Amino acid sequence: MSMFEEIVGSSPALLRMLSRVARVAPTDSTVLILGETGTGKELIAHAIHKRSHRSVGACVSVDSAAIPVSLIASELFGHEKGAFTGAQGRHLGRFELAEGGTIFLDEIGELPAETQIALLRVLQEREFERVGGSHPIPTNVRVIAATNRNLQAAIAAGTFRLDLFYRLSVFPIEVPPLRERKEDIPILIEYFTKRYASRVGKNIKTVDKATLELFQSYHWPGNVRELQNVVERSVILSEGEVFSVDESWLPREPLQPNPASRHPGGMLVDGQKKMIEAALAETNGRVSGPSGAAAKLGIPSSTLESKIRALKIKKYRFKLG
Repeated sequence: MSMFEEIVGSSPALLRMLSRVARVAPTDSTVLILGETGTGKELIAHAIHKRSHRSVGACVSVDSAAIPVSLIASELFGHEKGAFTGAQGRHLGRFELAEGGTIFLDEIGELPAETQIALLRVLQEREFERVGGSHPIPTNVRVIAATNRNLQAAIAAGTFRLDLFYRLSVFPIEVPPLRERKEDIPILIEYFTKRYASRVGKNIKTVDKATLELFQSYHWPGNVRELQNVVERSVILSEGEVFSVDESWLPREPLQPNPASRHPGGMLVDGQKKMIEAALAETNGRVSGPSGAAAKLGIPSSTLESKIRALKIKKYRFKLG
């Protein structure tokens, strides 16, 4: 088991990620959690909240992809009476409900452009306005965001703001897919088998050897969530004390994962380097000042200078003359 009781596993990949969680949790920094669907990004967000000084406050989750575009601003920031058809009274948004605590914005890449601007204001100015309102409302909320999308591609396509990306990715955490932490599969089987067996009043004592081998060889495109669902289904159908699954549920043909999804960290670094170089090219290598690259990227010049050094970008290549 890991040092976080709600996150199951002891593989090196998981422990490296949890080490970053432990470091950032006591701070108030904004966190961007990157990972494929089913890897447990919301679990990580709640673990950060529980180990922060905001743990006495609420941790409010928002699935940006599940809320209609026309309602997302109202859900996040609330609305005043008469703000739109059907707004018969004042409605408090998720930011107000999370006051003093944490807000977890899942699927952040799905936010529409106008909501991205409002969220950027929250991160920069620590205030927002309700839909239909005219007075700024101060907010004291820690923001944790998550995505399974390639935000650099979204930025290049013009669907996600570069300045918002930098504000959100103060401390990125990459959650490894299950195929990169297969050492954890036996522990996960035991954990979920006990959970679901106790719920249905069954006593499962061992795991079938062929089933364990099947679990270890399967590629798990749906990650831990898929494994959890398979275990629950198997427990419901089991009739004895040995845990086993129907082999037809898990085809043996290996799925070749997308190289970008295997290495989101490399993708993150490559994307940042390209964006910084593009900004330097536009500004003839100038970093600071109102027309410098830092202003274009929406970050302090000191931050950009440190990124230029870390990414080994040669500024002189972009200077004229």
